[in-house]
Amino acid sequence: MKPSLKTSTYSPSRRSALKGTIVGVTGLAFAGGVAGAGVLLTEQQNKGAHAAAPNPATPAATKQAIGAILNIAATAETLAVVFYSQVLSHADNLGLKPATRVNIKATLVEEQLHLQFLNKQGAKSMARTFSFPNGRDTFKNLELFLKTQQLLESAFVAAYLAAVKELAQLGRPDLAQIAAQLAAVEAEHRVVGRVIGAMLPIDNEAFPPLLLKNVAAAPAFLKGAGFLTPHKDNSFDFHAVSTVGAGVTMTMPAAMVQASTNTTITTATPVAGAPHLKF
Repeated sequence: MKPSLKTSTYSPSRRSALKGTIVGVTGLAFAGGVAGAGVLLTEQQNKGAHAAAPNPATPAATKQAIGAILNIAATAETLAVVFYSQVLSHADNLGLKPATRVNIKATLVEEQLHLQFLNKQGAKSMARTFSFPNGRDTFKNLELFLKTQQLLESAFVAAYLAAVKELAQLGRPDLAQIAAQLAAVEAEHRVVGRVIGAMLPIDNEAFPPLLLKNVAAAPAFLKGAGFLTPHKDNSFDFHAVSTVGAGVTMTMPAAMVQASTNTTITTATPVAGAPHLKF
């Protein structure tokens, strides 16, 4: 007998309450301070790539723009670690079954791995303490948890899809490809939430919606939606989590290596010390 996909006490009849969760989500954008953050990235020479950008920039301006994108990504991943840490800590309150807890743990570890990779590129989160739209009730009520989870993951996917385009335009197809990998995993996390909520069909989007005009539009939503206004009992600090023992594989981006025949592309383990990325 195949195991059931339903791993919690959440009833399918409640999924209607989640409709419209992401309606009106139009951005994730931090106010000032992003562009000035230092990012230790070696400029990769890629002729013609800068010409594809809407506004070709100097190398220094390009590096600054890349830094802004990665800082926003690091902030989102930091929030994600805080969120899933709280979910796991309150699994009993939420009525999560053992299989669901395994999935949440893996999701949490993946967010931590994303953050670690971004940090190695020099990215820094612009916040370490967060709030949630429904405060501590988010982790006491399954419906509120799922609404928050679907909102966050849909926004994360949109932000990374915007990053794919912008990083490619800025002459960094290597980072653009990694942004696509990150978007793919965040989309999987969205589906994890739908499994928990027994929402059918579980995978319901042929193409993820492009909710954000650009990455710079990203952090504003976090503040407007109540994720960046910590106070009193609605304040949650970041604490790094262990990435060991969660069953997660592919713990760093794979490098694409062209075969000697120049006709085949295969994946390979990244080489430490690569000139353009840090592993």
